[in-house]
Amino acid sequence: MNLFRHRYRPVLGLCALVLLITTAGCSSADDSASTAVPSPGVNATQLCRNLDKVLPSKVDGESRHDPEPASALTAGWGGSAIILRCGVTRPPKMIDPKVPEGADPDAVAGGVNGVDWLMEKRDGGGNRFTTAGRSAYVEVTVAKDADNSSVLIELAPAIKKAIPEGIAD
Repeated sequence: MNLFRHRYRPVLGLCALVLLITTAGCSSADDSASTAVPSPGVNATQLCRNLDKVLPSKVDGESRHDPEPASALTAGWGGSAIILRCGVTRPPKMIDPKVPEGADPDAVAGGVNGVDWLMEKRDGGGNRFTTAGRSAYVEVTVAKDADNSSVLIELAPAIKKAIPEGIAD
């Protein structure tokens, strides 16, 4: 009986060690954000890849540090302070051109440097902006301490270059 206990003890120790290493490997020491990657159609995906190539390296004074999982459809600046997702679906609050009476009275729309945006306040502070009148929807979430106007001004040239005006699928 004593042999039985000693024979399996190293196996249990090895299993515990593997579990500890696996858990440590999954934890993150940096402050990179985790962001859901959109899954748009083929045309929007190509437009989003084009956008990824022309995005600025700094926005609102923050360096680019893309969220996990890595994707050409997402970008970030300043950890999770500014997150861009390209190819998202049309927000429910956005006016559907086919149903203008379905507009949400709480949604705020406006243009910044030739790019039209829908602005929505986020729970816990900050804002979410979604492009309007472009061939793919681009969503930008901005933390409450970031400068909204600076973010939109700095992203506008890349969006105008990569995402043409039109109606997104």
